[in-house]
Amino acid sequence: MSRSIGLAHIIRHDDGTSSGVWGIYTLQSAFQPIFAFKEGKLLVVAFEGLIRPFRDGEPQSPMTFFSTCPAADRLHVEALTRTLHLLNAGACLPQEASIFINFDPSVFTERAVADNALREMRLVLHEAGIDPGRVVCEVTEQRSASQETLYEFVAALRGNGFRIAVDDYGADDSDINRVKELRPDIVKFDARWITQLMESGAGFALLTAMVKSFEEQAIRTVFEGLEEGWQLDLAEKSGASMVQGYVLARPELAPTSFHAFGKAGEETVSATAGAEPATATPRTARPTKAFGRRTSP
Repeated sequence: MSRSIGLAHIIRHDDGTSSGVWGIYTLQSAFQPIFAFKEGKLLVVAFEGLIRPFRDGEPQSPMTFFSTCPAADRLHVEALTRTLHLLNAGACLPQEASIFINFDPSVFTERAVADNALREMRLVLHEAGIDPGRVVCEVTEQRSASQETLYEFVAALRGNGFRIAVDDYGADDSDINRVKELRPDIVKFDARWITQLMESGAGFALLTAMVKSFEEQAIRTVFEGLEEGWQLDLAEKSGASMVQGYVLARPELAPTSFHAFGKAGEETVSATAGAEPATATPRTARPTKAFGRRTSP
């Protein structure tokens, strides 16, 4: 192994992947596939980068890791995790797949900070061989110290060729305003909120109407956190653009087995992969189940 030139806290491995070191933690990238519905089948179209911390070789909760980071370090840790995901995506993911990475708006307090982050991203993308058009920047739910700075930063991301996603969309007025202000390409629906709406006919009707409204605005939708087959059935019926969750495929540490999918959009995958890596097998449309966890007798 050797340290990457010019990339602090990054370690390169012989298999082409990278890991990071931050204090007592070793950081690795995990990727989870995102699927799109097309003609009764599910196609892999993207992957979300997820950080996986280890301490003395033992896996730790990401929440624990981030909660122990001093506020002064958050900006640097955010940059490190994005760098890891982009380098590893370039090393082990299908070349046509989109890559979802997270941004915490609260760390972008000044325009100079945002500009520096963009410069670093351009350098990393060049090294990883990734076109900016493949990158989807997820704006998380944390508040920004300056909304104006956030909007300027998102505009700069878009100006550099990146796409924008609003993450954890729910029922709050703040979420609706966030979509209006940021004009994202993609909205990712909060997993718990999706499940609540799917439990009743009225809730599902509201969910379907919202998906339709976004689609009419040329905003694609992602239902994340799907864990059961009935949720997948209703997601398809609602018209959601994309789906993500354990019912389809669990995250895998880089290097992943997902290269077996080939080019994004060219392979179909099983909708019942569960905890095992999804395989390239057709999925045919299934009868839609009733609302909630159980079908009516």
